[in-house]
Amino acid sequence: MKNSDSVWGFVEAKREAFFTLSDRVWDVPETNYEEFSACEEHARLLTQEGFRVERNVAGLPTAVMGEAGEGGPVIAILGEFDALPGLSQEAGIAEERPLISGGNGHGCGHNLLGSGSMMAAAAVKDFLAANGLKGRVRYYGCPAEEGGSSKGFMVRAGVFDDVDIAISWHPAAFSGVNNPISLACNELNFHFSGRASHASATPHLGRSALDAVELMNVGVNYMREHMPSSARVHYAVTDAGGAAPNVVQARATVRYLIRARTLGELLGLVERVKKIADGAALMTETTVRSEVVSGDANLVGNTPLEECMYANLQRLGPPDFDATDNDTALKFQRTFSPEDIAASYARFGIKPKKGQALCDLVYPLGSGDGSIVGSTDVGTVSWVVPTVQMRGATYAIGTPGHSWQLVAQGKLPAAHKGMEYAAKVMASTALDLIANPALIEAAKADHRERLDGNPFVNPIPDGVSPPLPESPNGR
Repeated sequence: MKNSDSVWGFVEAKREAFFTLSDRVWDVPETNYEEFSACEEHARLLTQEGFRVERNVAGLPTAVMGEAGEGGPVIAILGEFDALPGLSQEAGIAEERPLISGGNGHGCGHNLLGSGSMMAAAAVKDFLAANGLKGRVRYYGCPAEEGGSSKGFMVRAGVFDDVDIAISWHPAAFSGVNNPISLACNELNFHFSGRASHASATPHLGRSALDAVELMNVGVNYMREHMPSSARVHYAVTDAGGAAPNVVQARATVRYLIRARTLGELLGLVERVKKIADGAALMTETTVRSEVVSGDANLVGNTPLEECMYANLQRLGPPDFDATDNDTALKFQRTFSPEDIAASYARFGIKPKKGQALCDLVYPLGSGDGSIVGSTDVGTVSWVVPTVQMRGATYAIGTPGHSWQLVAQGKLPAAHKGMEYAAKVMASTALDLIANPALIEAAKADHRERLDGNPFVNPIPDGVSPPLPESPNGR
């Protein structure tokens, strides 16, 4: 087989189609399980590129998979295309300027993520065909990463059972191999039911569900001193029971997002939060019902895969941003706080560089202290398939995650360059694996060793269904 680096030319040949795909997904930002337009765009291009396309993957109407090649190992490249609510923003403008008041926006760069992953898969497909090589590449277009945990439902449905290796990436401020640390999480609703009454005439006859929510929140806040320092608990009152203060609220709902460093810690913490909810119900003489909405496992690392991907990053070198890209990034950087910029460097373990607006390096393997982490449903995949991710620089250093500034940079030339850069690294990594069965076996052995004594428990229990909306046009 030719050197895997020669696949980079196949990636470059696909610039126009995949930059257009990314921009079209950016133009129609859709949230959890409502990504009908994005899914159609991805399915259309997969078909055009010659993939064998499967729709409605794992029973999810906005999940799509494309496969190409025959025989050999199965390499999955994972993509996402969901947006976030409330982040509508005009492209390319370094000031907050919503296109639609309260509208959605791609505040995590998933328009780039899905397009870049499919771009890599398409290049691998063409390379295999051009060189008469055995191997299968799959692109998984996954919806609802932002709180919907679609990959957890896909894992539960077994769609990764025959995959040998999974590869992914995420837009970022810097480029390098992702430090495989994330927080396992569960999102749960706690529905309290009480008894309505006149709040002035007969308050003694009422039993307030809203009081129960408030007491639960107080109890959880007292628990914070007695949980692991790496754990995180967030909540939002999603139903306060009504707007009338002269009515004792008979219903109220609070949604909790509970995070912990490991699956074991998470499961224990969830049970503690449930006990607090039971206590709040007992104190108020109400009842409570909890339901899991979503859940992600923590990431499982893989040393052979991370070393392979890092070698490809080093061969490719830093992203090729030019002076115009840097000048544009500087305009955005002036809207960030010093703390935002410092946190961006700290996350990747990089020494701050005065006047730097865009990434000009590949950060060292394993750098960063892991203190600034979130959750991802890629973590659930990593428990069942050896998985590796990279970070690809697509926006100004210091850009806050889930912000209008990130949305505004999603169609810039620097974003497109960063997406292509990530596609090249993922494609050459995939081909290194296909060419070297021993590397795949080493990755599998590493995976087995890490899971030894740590049985996988999907944080999405059986019986929990994804919150699927009505699909438009009867699709």
